[in-house]
Amino acid sequence: MPELWETVAPETAPWDTWRSHPALQQPTYPDEAEVRAVTADLRSRPPLVFAGEVDDLRADLAAAGRGEAFVLTGGDCAETFVESTADHLRLKIQTLLQMAVVLTYGASLPVVKIGRIAGQYAKPRSSDMETRGEVVLPSYRGDAVNSHEFTAEARTPDPHRLMETYQHAAASLNLIRAFTKGGYADLRLVHHWNRGFTQNPAYSRYESLAEEIHRAVKFMEAAGADFDSLREVDLYSSHEALLLEYESAMTRIDSRTGDPYDTSGHFLWVGERTRDLDGAHIELLSRVRNPIGVKLGPGSSPQDVVALMDRLNPEGEPGRLTFITRMGAGRIRELLPPLLEAVKADGRPVTWTTDPMHGNTITSSTGYKTRSFETVMDEVRGFFEAHDQVGTVPGGIHVELTGDDVTEVIGGSEQLDESSLEERYETLVDPRLNHQQSLEMAFQVAELLR
Repeated sequence: MPELWETVAPETAPWDTWRSHPALQQPTYPDEAEVRAVTADLRSRPPLVFAGEVDDLRADLAAAGRGEAFVLTGGDCAETFVESTADHLRLKIQTLLQMAVVLTYGASLPVVKIGRIAGQYAKPRSSDMETRGEVVLPSYRGDAVNSHEFTAEARTPDPHRLMETYQHAAASLNLIRAFTKGGYADLRLVHHWNRGFTQNPAYSRYESLAEEIHRAVKFMEAAGADFDSLREVDLYSSHEALLLEYESAMTRIDSRTGDPYDTSGHFLWVGERTRDLDGAHIELLSRVRNPIGVKLGPGSSPQDVVALMDRLNPEGEPGRLTFITRMGAGRIRELLPPLLEAVKADGRPVTWTTDPMHGNTITSSTGYKTRSFETVMDEVRGFFEAHDQVGTVPGGIHVELTGDDVTEVIGGSEQLDESSLEERYETLVDPRLNHQQSLEMAFQVAELLR
């Protein structure tokens, strides 16, 4: 049965209660009338995702929480409009598909593939303003808000960028569906790409695992496996639900069930800076049927996680709530087990994933914001060790990556050093794993899963 959606006026929307709560990290627009005009237009636009897809993802995340699947979330720190091109999207999708094949084999489990794609156009910032010399301007908050150029005009928040966000997200989702349903995700093709990766001498240590996967694929072919059924995959979209006006405008009522869905993406998360229990972000996402993620940093307490469960998943629906830990490699083994113990004692299901990127950001001697591949992997190992200690399920990884050959993260088998950063440092916000480092991470995580 086709899905039908009902739009609701903001003053009567059951999720519009967020407006009476403190709203952090929101841009200050110079003209509120323009904001109202743009969001009214957004409310009339078709949804970007559909209720059935969202429900499927919730079931997949529930399986990951039980240890019956593994979640791979990856994509840009902050998408930009100029890089929302077919080539950039294709390379990101290819990278995620290659990682997923390796993880599927290592875990002997289905891999739930989620992209930080088609919506990750806004970022929280530590300061509202940026100072260069004697000039003070609003901080760059992502292309959904303003432009990166350091001029007063570029840095002024522009509500019309919310409509640009919608249009770029719609085009990106169309391309994602074409790639993942049109044969580009064929298991044999993706496996062929991975064999090319291990032919590089820098990654020879992974050759034996790649050869095992190769033999498994050859066995499937010989046994008459239905490869036609393996030509399509589901790739879900996700982003931080940061800009409340946009998320509220993209929320619709599913006429079949009467439930509200935020149709801007399948999976939405709340960041470490905006997860206040009484804040507007938690209030809005508590009202929608999407599966929800919450970032948990080193300041998170057992009381915090139980309170978040009370607010976002009081009935304990499987797959509804995912905790994304970002503790830092040096602290995860100490700080994560008490949180796992608290959730285990509570009994309501949670899916646990690790974000090993945000807790390990450093500044190089050459002035670049970067991360060390080895430190990132140490946090992943600490995540697995903590779950093994408590007897809970490590459900997935959540990483910032690109399919391009950038030089933003040091280390890895190709031994990128600080002097390499200036070669292709392209991110406007946080450093990302490049294509090769992403695949190397997949091979290392596959070894942990075996």
